[in-house]
Amino acid sequence: MKLIDAEQLQEHLKMNLSACYLLYGDEPLLLQESQDHIREAALRRNFTEHFTVTIEGDTEWANIFRIFQELSLFSSRQTLLVIFPHKLLPASMKDRLGQLVQLLHQNILLMMRFYKLTKAQENSPWYKALAPYACKINCEKPNHQRLPAWIKTRSKSLCFDIDLPCIERLCEYYEGNILALSQLLTLLSLVYPNEQISLPKIEPLLNNFAHFTPYQWSNALLEGNTERALLILKKLQQEEHEPVILLRILQPDLLLLVTLKRAMAEVPLITLFQQHQVWQSRRTYFTKALQRLSLNVLKQGVHLFCQIEISLKQDYALSIWSELETLSLLLCGQPVLSLRPQSFTECFFDEP
Repeated sequence: MKLIDAEQLQEHLKMNLSACYLLYGDEPLLLQESQDHIREAALRRNFTEHFTVTIEGDTEWANIFRIFQELSLFSSRQTLLVIFPHKLLPASMKDRLGQLVQLLHQNILLMMRFYKLTKAQENSPWYKALAPYACKINCEKPNHQRLPAWIKTRSKSLCFDIDLPCIERLCEYYEGNILALSQLLTLLSLVYPNEQISLPKIEPLLNNFAHFTPYQWSNALLEGNTERALLILKKLQQEEHEPVILLRILQPDLLLLVTLKRAMAEVPLITLFQQHQVWQSRRTYFTKALQRLSLNVLKQGVHLFCQIEISLKQDYALSIWSELETLSLLLCGQPVLSLRPQSFTECFFDEP
């Protein structure tokens, strides 16, 4: 099945209109824009009636099948958007999807919207049956690696050019908040149409709308990106995230690093990833960390983690964020002061 990024969809629709589109991702703006673009392209090809169905536990699938089987009094060509819940599809729903695929015909354009497309779904019979006729549209929130290219493409579509310092500043201020970033780019296109945008032009318009999660902090630590890790940590502190949540998210990653580091001399890393069920999307992060950090540094990280847990238990709240900063520096490969050792069991298996 052909894969298209949301930002490339309009270019695709100028020349093609597939029988089915699978939209997936966690960014509401990109999902909404993508389905709007598809409907606009369909309208130009005389798909003039549109239906939307949100799948719930009590959804009457017979009513959905009827759309495919009955001719409309108002239109000979129709689009149908089916929105699926965030949770995994039950077996019964997979059977329904198989029936739905069999009913496809040239006068119906089908859009299906998922929060995530899993490997299991991509290996299912209904997906394979759709593959020759469908495109999947990536509507995931652009991560920090993809965001600069996303900004460049979006600005080009709005008929202005933007230089690298601007892009870097926008990434710093708006990562994780695609809606606010999109609104700012639209504003720039109105204020500076068909112009080269430089940093002095955008600085008066900037607000720090970046939004991060503790998972992004943990990924930045694995990646060894000191500047990014500290930026995320500062933002999480400003947003009053609970330090204990950060620790609970980092804890399995840190323990896994120690386990992998000890075993990788005798067992191939790919085998270890499979044994420990490390997601494909995170294997690059772990590989970078394992290449960069010695077992001794990882043990220091565990010891410092323990000290932070003890501080939390003793309610030394004022020092927690500075200790998390020290832990960030250590796991990014920066030198820190010598640490007092603690045992693994003292902190990892004793809940506060």
